Amino acid sequence: MFDFPMPFHPTPRPSGPAPHNPNGTADPNRPFALTVSNTLPAAQMSGRAAPMVLARFATLAEAMQGAIDHAEDMAPDAARQMIAILDRDARLVLAGAASESAVAWCHPVTSAAEARSVVQEASQLRAQAGRATDWRETDMAQRLRHRADLLDGRLVDPLWRAFAARVLQLAA
Repeated sequence: MFDFPMPFHPTPRPSGPAPHNPNGTADPNRPFALTVSNTLPAAQMSGRAAPMVLARFATLAEAMQGAIDHAEDMAPDAARQMIAILDRDARLVLAGAASESAVAWCHPVTSAAEARSVVQEASQLRAQAGRATDWRETDMAQRLRHRADLLDGRLVDPLWRAFAARVLQLAA
């Protein structure tokens, strides 16, 4: 297949959990960023609610393991938290909901038509959540918004869709 002039020896990979950096100051040259939503009220109101980077990783597998490690560090009674893995160009590679020491990954859409359908359904759920808020049904509104967020997590960048789907098949 490949003709290497010298014998190729794979570099050993470190064993154990992937490094987790809560400050997001990891090497910016690593291509995959594990992020969480910025839920600070000031960020939400200013329109600058860019995701907060928890850590950066060299491979998608390491980023997925970092997400699992993050979920394991969450308190047992903590609310579900949407996490996302972004590539170097801030394109969505994979997203999921972290809670109770596990991550439920969102399966990516397979086509543009499916993406449009998902966007429409998520929009309808957010409209229903707004009405539930008006009726002072905060629990229902929160559940509807979470379902909409899970749908949005399926909107993987078209460059990553097939790869992310295959990664999830292998991980299962």
